[in-house]
Amino acid sequence: MASLKEVRNRIVSVNSTQQITKAMKMVAAAKLRRAQDNIMQMRPYAQKLGEMLSTVSAGSESSSDSPLKAVRPVEKVLLVVVTSDRGLCGAFNTNVIKATLQLIEQKYAQQALRGNVEIFAIGKKGAESLSRRGFTVHTAYADLFGRLNFVAVKQAAEEIMKDFSEGRYDAVDLIYNEFKNVATQIIHADPYLPIRSEDKSTSARKTEINYIFEPTEEEILSELIPKSLKIQLYRSVLESNASEQGARMTAMDKATENAQELLKELKLIYNRTRQAAITTEILEIVGGAEALKN
Repeated sequence: MASLKEVRNRIVSVNSTQQITKAMKMVAAAKLRRAQDNIMQMRPYAQKLGEMLSTVSAGSESSSDSPLKAVRPVEKVLLVVVTSDRGLCGAFNTNVIKATLQLIEQKYAQQALRGNVEIFAIGKKGAESLSRRGFTVHTAYADLFGRLNFVAVKQAAEEIMKDFSEGRYDAVDLIYNEFKNVATQIIHADPYLPIRSEDKSTSARKTEINYIFEPTEEEILSELIPKSLKIQLYRSVLESNASEQGARMTAMDKATENAQELLKELKLIYNRTRQAAITTEILEIVGGAEALKN
């Protein structure tokens, strides 16, 4: 049985840990509130912009000239993996890494064997994990959450679009966590480039809107397509940020509960150890008294 001093030290240590997890839960809750507000404001805009682009490009002949819609044989692949910069958020990062490896195995196995699958990391945890697995990882935007704003995400999207337009990559996929609620995040692995428009007949059935273009259709689409891609990436990063805070809040709440249970057990052990020590001392005193009588 552990000594009283060891149990006391353990109780102090667990108490300190519990205070830290409580504080981290409160910080995550405050960040989650802001992140949730941001993503709720972004979703309607991103969805409507995507619908507009899909409808206009499906009914347009000129939009097929965009280099961002160029469909080529898939030889080189870029995977944009959105994770977090820090841990202590449960299985949040692990799930994204697993989804990335599963996507490579199921969709890009041949390209991976030839070393033609590269990672564009947003979040340090994904960069560290996938680089250890031997992938070429671009880390210029791995610390993007430290300066999270549209300007930083826009620069990342422009770099991805430039590389695709120049033929450096033939396909770009986006892997991230979508925020559903505090306890639930949904993994998405969506095609990012090339842009695939809806079939014209499908688009016509979905909407009867006829757009009047001012200025020309070509000029509008040349602006609309890159903007839509930037917004899509920004939304994915905001979704991941909200999901991270929700996952961390849940993980810290569970850690606090576990610390409380551990404290109960340690206090029982402490009381039993103390009682055993007192009983031993009484027996020694009684034994000494009896020896003196004799």
